[in-house]
Amino acid sequence: MIGRAMTGSMANPASINATNVFAQILDAANRPDPYPFYARLRDQPVTQIDEHAWVVSTHREITRLLRDPRISADRRLEDAASSQPPRTDGTPRTVPFIRQDFQRQDPPDHDRLRRLVMHQFVPRTMGMRDHIDDLVQRSLDVHATQEAGQLDIVADLAYPLPVTIICEILGVPQEDEPSFREFARILTRSLDPIESLTDDEQHEMQATAMEFRDYLVDLIQKRMAHPGDDLLSGLLAGGDPAGSMELVDVGATLALLLIAGHETTVNLIANGTLALMRHPEVLERLRDNPALATSLVEEVLRYDPPVQMSGRSTLADIEIAGVTIPQGDRVSLLLAAGNRDPDRFTEPDFFWPERPNNAHLAFGGGIHYCIGATLARAEAQIALSAVARRLENPRLVMDPPPYRANAALRGPDRLPIAFDQLLAPDRP
Repeated sequence: MIGRAMTGSMANPASINATNVFAQILDAANRPDPYPFYARLRDQPVTQIDEHAWVVSTHREITRLLRDPRISADRRLEDAASSQPPRTDGTPRTVPFIRQDFQRQDPPDHDRLRRLVMHQFVPRTMGMRDHIDDLVQRSLDVHATQEAGQLDIVADLAYPLPVTIICEILGVPQEDEPSFREFARILTRSLDPIESLTDDEQHEMQATAMEFRDYLVDLIQKRMAHPGDDLLSGLLAGGDPAGSMELVDVGATLALLLIAGHETTVNLIANGTLALMRHPEVLERLRDNPALATSLVEEVLRYDPPVQMSGRSTLADIEIAGVTIPQGDRVSLLLAAGNRDPDRFTEPDFFWPERPNNAHLAFGGGIHYCIGATLARAEAQIALSAVARRLENPRLVMDPPPYRANAALRGPDRLPIAFDQLLAPDRP
């Protein structure tokens, strides 16, 4: 194992430069376009940015580490490896939920819990395309009376669609949306690297996590008293041949699916709409050929992914790209940087929906591959097709749009689109 004698002041010049470049990526001022900074980091596939922190920025190395069993997804290990001083009150810097959800656990617990969730989640997402299409058309129909109008893609389409779907799947009352919207706004910042969070933000997340826990406990108790045909009731009922789930794991799973189940899709639809507005020739092709939506969404996931980076920790010394990352260090896998790696993708900065062999990293990889990838794809395909076919002469009201503070889950806060007329949906 390599020793930890190297300190920030002793790091080599390349490391110091990488530290500054990574700080630029985390800087909210660069949220509209972090890609030039990702390109600079790709000069070195694996770079140390702090005493116990590394970034990996190339497609091949990220792909390898996503599948390496010596890499842990346990966020508590990231907290242990943080170079920031411990809190005086002894509380961790990462945000504790009821328990680490299965995506933040390692085998064998991860594998067992993931099987149980898959058994409940996948059947409930099958055959939903007609329902998703109905929700999309109704969201746009609200603007049918406007001869020439404007809508905010985030508030009017990208947010309400996945929220409605995930609430229906989980069995969460739609009227609770204002509460968990605020929980999500605060808690998703916990996915950003620790060094980008202020003490005030971390304290706010700690307090919000406790409020969110109380909300989930209340929801679980209500569903235990009055079970339905939703996913939460299914997890609570047990009876799965793969085993049963403890209540604390049910709560952690509910927290994961409720927040991740809509936050990433909101960004996917908004980022996709923004790409279409900036590439009107692609918008025209999608309008003329709805079948293009499948490959177009894959290109959005590569070109401007909703999840830009994912944190991990090393369980052993790992040699990669001529560098040894010591056991116990934090590793940020820069998925968005890997998606624009010129060694993997031809003309990576070009938005090309017909791109062949588009093996992007937007949904991660290995055992922690996104469980909701199929549903997110369907929602984005239908939403972007409707934007292309129903909005006559759509155009951006502002470019770039304002962005949310989040670096890891990156997307516009608002995306106002002006249009001349809302056309009728393509229905028989």
